Amino acid sequence: MYLDTDEMGDLKPDLMEGDQSDVEPDLLPEYCRYRDEGCDLFDSCLNCPLPQCIYDQPRGRQQWQKRLRNREIYRLFIDEGKEVEELALIFDTSRRTIQRALKKCLSESFAGEGEGDAKDKTG
Repeated sequence: MYLDTDEMGDLKPDLMEGDQSDVEPDLLPEYCRYRDEGCDLFDSCLNCPLPQCIYDQPRGRQQWQKRLRNREIYRLFIDEGKEVEELALIFDTSRRTIQRALKKCLSESFAGEGEGDAKDKTG
């Protein structure tokens, strides 16, 4: 069974005309009301320090929190001399997770700085 397009031909212009008259004009942002409620991380979307909303990326919030945790692990390890076992207790993770976080932070510091600078920090 197939649909005869000749029967639909008369209805098609009517549908298009009706759609055009019901559509509101696209207003400029200045003329639209926008409630900037932010999210659970930041109070305002317009003043958010992130270049892209973390909710636009798959698992964006989780990755963002993980990066913050890893930076804090790295800071405590380098600046305060905490041991891997102690960091695992503080962050309630395994020793292996702490080691992965440190390795990732060290590789990022290699990319951001000269290799000699990063080697001096690790010993």
